[in-house]
Amino acid sequence: MEHTSLSQFQPYENERFTKRIIFKQPESTVFTLNFEPGQQLPAHRHPGADVYILVSEGTGMIDCDGTETPVAAGDVVHVQGKELMSYRSGDHDRSSLYVTLVNIPDPGYAQDLG
Repeated sequence: MEHTSLSQFQPYENERFTKRIIFKQPESTVFTLNFEPGQQLPAHRHPGADVYILVSEGTGMIDCDGTETPVAAGDVVHVQGKELMSYRSGDHDRSSLYVTLVNIPDPGYAQDLG
């Protein structure tokens, strides 16, 4: 068993969003994406993977294949790897996404950013 606290994986930076790996296995990874108000995750795909997102803090907007969906703390989203997705944090508060990526398409998806 592995046990940790989510709060240690939620650093925020003014220059850009951050990504922190929580758990990493050969076929899956769990990480946080942390955003100051208005910061964005660019549009991208995860070919062959499934993405499960829990909004753990704040509010924002997920765009999936051109359809925008507002999200808030407690919301859960599933995105298929072929879908083009992006995220924008709300304008007035920080937000954090708890992400589980299954069937990692490339090792680059399982690295810290920021």
